[in-house]
Amino acid sequence: MSYKLLFVCLGNICRSPSAENIMNYLVDRADLNSAIICDSAGTSSYHIGSPPDSRMSFAAKQRGITLKGRSRQFHKSDFENFDLILAMDRDNYRNILYLDREGIYEDKVKLMCDFASDRQVKEVPDPYYGGSEGFDNVIDLLLDACDGLLQEIVKKQKLMVKE
Repeated sequence: MSYKLLFVCLGNICRSPSAENIMNYLVDRADLNSAIICDSAGTSSYHIGSPPDSRMSFAAKQRGITLKGRSRQFHKSDFENFDLILAMDRDNYRNILYLDREGIYEDKVKLMCDFASDRQVKEVPDPYYGGSEGFDNVIDLLLDACDGLLQEIVKKQKLMVKE
């Protein structure tokens, strides 16, 4: 049985597809593709069907990571379909939990930065309206947080990592 992760931001074209693809990159390097499955979504419907932002893709490519996928909106069914839902910021976190009015899935929703070890920030900033340094910063932050997340999953799920 695979452990399923869903990364969520506002539009699903910058932060969450970056997290999804960075995590897939790390999962592949650890030879855990059959154990961990990743997806991403947005809390809004602004960019449904759009590919990842070209500026974000460029920043990821500089680190050897290709961003793939198309934007989709978060749905209530995602609560049941995923084991862990990772919000990029507190607004996304609140918007996700707003759909869980009974509070059934609250334990499944976490902030992405809770898994960062090298940085003290609590939210992944939205680089959409900024310059290239914002996109670079987000990729570096997500590399750190995804690495911490992978270590946590490996430990909790007792997975064997390829050396």
